[in-house]
Amino acid sequence: MKVRFNSDKDMVAKIQEGLKRKGGYCPCVLEKNEDTKCMCKEFRAQIADPDFEGYCHCMLYYKEK
Repeated sequence: MKVRFNSDKDMVAKIQEGLKRKGGYCPCVLEKNEDTKCMCKEFRAQIADPDFEGYCHCMLYYKEK
């Protein structure tokens, strides 16, 4: 299992800028709470799932099997 950044460097830069503007909270979600702090709760659960392979909600990270 490996977690890496999206290979699209422009997308990564835009998402990271959004994270900076929102103080580390997912730029794709309106709520600011511990569940939406990057890496969000949703993606941490996906990382824990041995059968999951794919992107996090905002497409910053990709989990490989």
